[in-house]
Amino acid sequence: MLAYDAKDNKPFNSKNHIAELKLDGLRCIISNMDKLYVYTRHNNLITNKFPELYNCPLPEGTILDGVLMVIDDQGKPDFEAMSTRFLSRKNKTPVIFCAFDILRYKGIDVTGLTLLGRKELLDKAFIETENYKKVKVFEGNAVEYFKQVRGRGLEGIIMKSKKENSKYEIEKRSKQWQKVINWTYADVYISGYRKNNFALLASIDAADGSKFPVGVIESGVTPIHQKALDSLKNRLVFKEDKNFAYMEPRIMAKIKTKNWSKNGKLRSPVFIEFVT
Repeated sequence: MLAYDAKDNKPFNSKNHIAELKLDGLRCIISNMDKLYVYTRHNNLITNKFPELYNCPLPEGTILDGVLMVIDDQGKPDFEAMSTRFLSRKNKTPVIFCAFDILRYKGIDVTGLTLLGRKELLDKAFIETENYKKVKVFEGNAVEYFKQVRGRGLEGIIMKSKKENSKYEIEKRSKQWQKVINWTYADVYISGYRKNNFALLASIDAADGSKFPVGVIESGVTPIHQKALDSLKNRLVFKEDKNFAYMEPRIMAKIKTKNWSKNGKLRSPVFIEFVT
């Protein structure tokens, strides 16, 4: 089950919703029907990558939805560290699975229950351990809660409906869940574009006066934006290869990004508009 973007990316106060921290890590399903299996949201089996999860507190017949995370020394999820652990065979940084929903309990499919009904079963399903946690639910002023989340530099929150129709919808993007992202905004130079599956190359000013490449902007670029660039690219392109065309960095764009990586790259950037 996936979330929609909240309107205008703004939290809202509602007696019909709860809020949860949007956990910055690897979305996973953990199944302990006959033995332990860990799947990504794309149904890839990754159990053997995380031997620390074999010490499992889940009773047989349990399936949970949640996020695998690595926690940094400030107690915050570290997405880069989680990615490194996932991609490396040698990295043994311990992970934590934080559950926020339950799909099966004692072998019974519970996806048809309301959110609050599933939360009650999730509370009963297991006792927290070093590697298995449960997400904290916030009920109250979600607008103020998001301010606190943003102030701590966390990814955002998820607003979840607790109405009678708040069942778990498998493989669907549901408006029962709405995400509010703690975006960072920046102006970047457009330094080129990808030819196939069109996307923009972005750069910023480096300390020595050169341009430092910071990533590829795939989201938010519409055919209208592409057409506007087409009218200028012949004057600005100075080099091409099979995949990319490189432009003099004279055009700037406003973008939003989840944050900046430790090596100065954009993470999941979204194009907003060209700027002058």
